[in-house]
Amino acid sequence: MDLRGREVRRTCVALREQARLKALVVDRDTEAWQRDAAFLGLQRVGGVDVSFVKGDSVSACASLVVLSYPELEVVYEDCCMVSLTAPYVSGFLAFREVPFLVDAVRRLREKEPRLVPQVLLVDGNGVLHHRGFGVACHLGVLTDLPCIGVAKKLLQVDGLENNARHKEKIRLLRAGGDSFPLIGGSGTVLGMALKSHDHSSKPLYVSVGHKISLEAAVRLTQGCCRFRVPEPVRQADIRSRDYIRRTLGVPGPPAPGQERCLRGDRCMWEGTSQIPSSCPLLLPPWMSQPSFRSSQSWEWDYPELGCTGSLGCPPWDPRLLVLCL
Repeated sequence: MDLRGREVRRTCVALREQARLKALVVDRDTEAWQRDAAFLGLQRVGGVDVSFVKGDSVSACASLVVLSYPELEVVYEDCCMVSLTAPYVSGFLAFREVPFLVDAVRRLREKEPRLVPQVLLVDGNGVLHHRGFGVACHLGVLTDLPCIGVAKKLLQVDGLENNARHKEKIRLLRAGGDSFPLIGGSGTVLGMALKSHDHSSKPLYVSVGHKISLEAAVRLTQGCCRFRVPEPVRQADIRSRDYIRRTLGVPGPPAPGQERCLRGDRCMWEGTSQIPSSCPLLLPPWMSQPSFRSSQSWEWDYPELGCTGSLGCPPWDPRLLVLCL
């Protein structure tokens, strides 16, 4: 069989398996805490992430963290270097990454069963997917845990488009917790666009993964946000990238007082009200300059941290990253 034939066969096998697992998805609340307005009974929330070694599409770190709720303090973490040998195919990301996340959940159940999370937040989509079965659904079904898909970008499926009308709806989101439904061309509500933080100009796209309703998924996602990205996902991302740096010997954050300023200006961020258009940042050597979207909104994109946020609530150690006046 030639290469093309093998690819077609692999895709057909993946489609059949995806359809089989999709039939097992539960899109309603299954636990009493999910139906409680304050999530009484919820004590542990988990987050997962797969971070790649820069310039390498195979070597990565799979991480699982568990946080206490509502305190959002990390009580467990598992990071492991993995080799993702399965090829990336659009719409089948789960087949490439989920096996390693399932392994992390299995290790947790064996080592610390009392710390198994009652729900997992996944950096990706659930039913908001080309075939209604994204990575959050896949992980939820295989682990039998409630899962929520939390994506930072809109997956344009079933007629959903990041067009002018969609952007106008985003503009009308005023405060953290505001949201609007993502209704596909078929009339199906695939998820919700959620403004997770007062200072964030970009929404999160929340969708059901498994064993939870969309309403509860949106409320819990909001309840887990100290910054734009929910804390379980943010901590999994931060710790996986730190593990890669420590494992591969890449320099990490410098000690206080040893940071690098790109212009040598006097630096501080407290008490400022507007970002000068040419304002550099005081950065550790292993970080590049972030991309600022607006001098008024204090919003940035940080590729190394895989996040977007606002200076109103910085997700960094202020000793390492400050604004130059």
